[in-house]
Order: sequence, then C-alpha cells, then structure tokens
Amino acid sequence: MEKRAGDSALIREAIQARENAYTPYSHFRVGAALRTAEGKVYRGCNIENAGYTPSNCAERTAIFKAVSEGERNFDTIAIVAGKEGEELVPPTPCGVCRQVMMEFCDPETFRILLATSPEEYEVWTLAKILPLGFGPKDLL
Repeated sequence: MEKRAGDSALIREAIQARENAYTPYSHFRVGAALRTAEGKVYRGCNIENAGYTPSNCAERTAIFKAVSEGERNFDTIAIVAGKEGEELVPPTPCGVCRQVMMEFCDPETFRILLATSPEEYEVWTLAKILPLGFGPKDLL
C-alpha cells in the first residue's frame, strides 16, 4: 500500500503517545495514533498491570478512546514501539488488537503504519496482517 501525505505527522503523534506509556514490568513502550476518516486523531499508549491480563495495548487504547467518543469510521493507525531509552523497533499489532481493528475497520482499506521514525515506515492493510479475519459481516 502507498505512503501518503500526513503519514509522518500521524507517526509523530504516535511517538508523542508513547511518552505516556505505563510499562514498569516490560519497559517496552508502545504508542499509537488513530486517524478517523474526517482527520481527527486519537492517541493511545500501552498500559501494563501487575496481573498481566488487565494490561492494554496502545492500539486498543486509541481505538477504545475513539469509540467511546462516538467515532466509528477509521482511516489509518500509526504504531511505534521500543524499549525505554533504546531506538524504536518495527512494531506489529498483537492478535487481540488485530481482532479489535477487524470489529471497527474495513480490512481492505484500513491502513496500518508500522514505524521506526516519521520517515521510516511500512504501510499495511488489516486484510494483509489478518488474513481470513472474522468480523461483524460474518455474523450477519
């Protein structure tokens, strides 16, 4: 999928979101910035918990924030990740995040930016990273 104007700005938003990550256990900080079709941006960071299971990924934090504000039409998400004090590494959404994206995003058109900087990133579709995904259309 092609790179677009505005991708670098969205990646910068994800980098800023990463600053708020709460990662006292793994020290692996993730930031995400979700853009609606209308251009509004929702940031998210990962939030760990001593019980592990209640932890939440940056991607889901951003999506849940947007959905809780009434948003349902998403265009692109930018994701950045890396250990505290180290360079960013190429991130990939976990399976749970991919499934949440499947609930709210068109798998053929939703863009996922996996970035190590505003200039260095790959663009994927949800369909490509979640082949044969199960979503709302499968229940209708």
